[in-house]
Amino acid sequence: MKRCSALLAAASIAVAFAGSAALAADTGGSDAIKRGQYLVQFGGCHDCHTPKIMGPNGPMPDTTRLLSGHPARATLPPVPADALGADKWGAVTNNDLTAWAGAWGTSYAANLTPDKRTGLGDWTAEQFMRTMRTGKHLGTGRAILPPMPWFNVGVLTDADLRAVFAYLRSIKPIENQVPAPVPPK
Repeated sequence: MKRCSALLAAASIAVAFAGSAALAADTGGSDAIKRGQYLVQFGGCHDCHTPKIMGPNGPMPDTTRLLSGHPARATLPPVPADALGADKWGAVTNNDLTAWAGAWGTSYAANLTPDKRTGLGDWTAEQFMRTMRTGKHLGTGRAILPPMPWFNVGVLTDADLRAVFAYLRSIKPIENQVPAPVPPK
């Protein structure tokens, strides 16, 4: 019985190690994840991609929903008809800073978590890099809309973009289906 328990324990450790080794290989390892976390923080990704809670000094990132994008169930008031224009505001945003309206219509911050159904869980590093370099969803689809500064992110080195992707793959997956962009009226 002791031998069976020892074999079971050894097999469990081997499976756990293989899983963590596969994750490390897929994401570039812990150094890449740390670099990616640094770049995400420095790049201000949480400003738009993390829902907010109201703090004493205004909106603050909701750490329970990091990088999960515009909340699926959030409702937005209509954009005032006279708010946007050449001699008016160029854009307006919600209190969460996850939805933006401007001449392009209304855009919603994407879910960057590794959730397979609603986030980046099924993406590859190459698809992520192509998206950041072309400004097109998955590198070939619809345009990535303002205020996403894909043209700034796209100048990062391959190693840095892979590190950002590695970090995004390492965070908690959060199921949150962000609405599709709404074209201008």
